[in-house]
Amino acid sequence: MSIPQSGGGPIEHHDQLAEYLASGCKPKADWRIGTEHEKFGYCVDSLKPLPYAGDRSIHAVLSALRDRHGWAPIEEGGKLIGLQKDGANVSLEPGGALELSGAPLETIHETCDEVNAHLKEVMDISKEIGVGFIGLGAAPTWMHDEMPLMPKGRYKLMDAYMGKVGTMGRSMMRRTACVQVNLDYGSEADMVQKLRVAIALQPVAVALFANSPFFEGKVNGHKSWRSRVWRDTDNARAGMVPFIFEDGFGFERWVDYALDVPMYFVYRDGEYIDALGQSFRDFLDGRLPALPGETPQLSDWADHLTTAFPEARIKKYIEMRGADGGPWRRLCALPAFWVGLMYDQTALDAAWDLCKDWTAEQREALRVAASVDGLQARVDGIDMHEVARQAVAISHAGLKARARPGAGGMIPDETHFLNALQESVESGQTPADELLEHYHGDWNGDLTRIFAEYSY
Repeated sequence: MSIPQSGGGPIEHHDQLAEYLASGCKPKADWRIGTEHEKFGYCVDSLKPLPYAGDRSIHAVLSALRDRHGWAPIEEGGKLIGLQKDGANVSLEPGGALELSGAPLETIHETCDEVNAHLKEVMDISKEIGVGFIGLGAAPTWMHDEMPLMPKGRYKLMDAYMGKVGTMGRSMMRRTACVQVNLDYGSEADMVQKLRVAIALQPVAVALFANSPFFEGKVNGHKSWRSRVWRDTDNARAGMVPFIFEDGFGFERWVDYALDVPMYFVYRDGEYIDALGQSFRDFLDGRLPALPGETPQLSDWADHLTTAFPEARIKKYIEMRGADGGPWRRLCALPAFWVGLMYDQTALDAAWDLCKDWTAEQREALRVAASVDGLQARVDGIDMHEVARQAVAISHAGLKARARPGAGGMIPDETHFLNALQESVESGQTPADELLEHYHGDWNGDLTRIFAEYSY
């Protein structure tokens, strides 16, 4: 989850809202890659989730990262709730999942080095204190009451609200985890094309990265339970945003959408002020019940944009949000997949050709089918396995065309980061399929085996 935004000054006219989004436009030479991933921490002996405080805890891990590896602390209410260094952040998800929000980097080689360095730091600390971390889309065995709520004001407000707007919001907060990538756009037209491809092909990412077939100790009937959870979290702020495919879509239309997303909070002087369900439109007019007579700052708008949760979203960049958290090598495969599709125009055009004729109903049906069946999903003759095969091939061509070398020039491009996905399209098997094979095979239904065999 995002940290509070700052700066920007007062909003004095409506045009500033779209101008904020447009200010993200960058020349291609300045496009960057920001990779985020979440993982669940647990006590190795009990296999129970980490508490916030104690000898074996989230606080212990954060403190050691700060003291040993030079991360600067981020505190709220006197409590350590995150870290920052070199443009990257380590933060906490509501239930204690540890997230790396990576710095904006030029190549997949760099972003994968960043992921590797972070996981090495975390693993070295974890082993000393009897803690493990595992990458999955959903917590496999833990019940809601076992998951602590991290001491962040934003999460306290969200937790209270989630039970009023859906049945699975609190599960989303505490017991799901993702990997995502944030990518730039060059112009409004470029944003439109990229966002349309991102939304239309997000079910393909759901299928390829499906990694949550277990929940509360049982097989749940979905390859991606995380994706299922998002379908009943808060539909006023989540989903497939079909309006982006309408003629005339651009920054201003996204502003209209975001203004209609009910507010969560206003951040002032280190405190989260309860604005649950209130209207940012009223805030613009000085009629926000939470702050009567006060009008917003641009930082308030930036914060509000982080409370819309569609499958892909715009801030000053585009976030691809559909993939389950997963094993180490797929943390690099996810940014590679989307960079290959998005950062080469020939590949982007080919990706749009792949999905441009799908209807809103088909896109939504593919989202549902991907969560249930993964690569075996089919909707109106659209074969997910074949679409994934073509999408990975287009991404591969896009990365090859980018020709960004690594390892001091020894590696000519970034295509090898797609190897895990190419294996999936060749075999038809995703991480969820592999987990289910173990569960029904050599694990003999003992789901605790997942911790020893699939932790980082």
